[in-house]
Amino acid sequence: MRILVVEDHIQLQESISLFFKPQGYLIDKATSLEEAKEKIHLYEYECVLLDIGLPDGNGMELIRSLKQMDKESGVIIISAKNALDDKLEGLALGADDYLVKPFALAELSMRTMALIRRKNFDGKNELVIGELIINIKDYQISYQRKLIPNITRKEFQLLLLLAGAKNRVLSKMAIAEYLLGESADLMDNFDFVYAHIKNLKKKLKTAGVPNHIETVYGLGYKFIHHEAGQ
Repeated sequence: MRILVVEDHIQLQESISLFFKPQGYLIDKATSLEEAKEKIHLYEYECVLLDIGLPDGNGMELIRSLKQMDKESGVIIISAKNALDDKLEGLALGADDYLVKPFALAELSMRTMALIRRKNFDGKNELVIGELIINIKDYQISYQRKLIPNITRKEFQLLLLLAGAKNRVLSKMAIAEYLLGESADLMDNFDFVYAHIKNLKKKLKTAGVPNHIETVYGLGYKFIHHEAGQ
């Protein structure tokens, strides 16, 4: 799950990043409105944590940009302002939540997860595909009620990405960006994507899971939602 933190207070930005990363989030950061606009143009985010008091403009403009680009990212405004007008404006523009500084990082984390569940998984903690269950909250995968062992955090993120794409083909670059963030641009090849796909498929097969991950040669990969009994 990929998040953009738009915050010009570097210490707070780093605190959010350090708190969220162990939970499996991929974090990108921006300190200005223009940098944030560049990020949302290049990447897809499940959630944007947005400070509206930015050095080069009002963060509300980023919400307008997301709407103009038909982006489906959730938005949580994190602001030092507790003004009702700001809250109403942000929510009217399409923000999903509003949190006033100072706040507990644990609360921000819970609100972020709740937002992602509402947006991507109908508010549920589990993505159920036949007898395959992906537990989003606990980062666990089970099949026929048995926990599949030794699934790494990257493999979990990969399966969640593919399963959530609903039969859409995901390119190797899209997968690389999701798993590595901006560091993907520095990669000479996609060997690590092949390795993660291979290892994930092997672990699922060992657990008896039908093959859901299909290679679309020359394009990338897609997750096939088999009908019951297949």
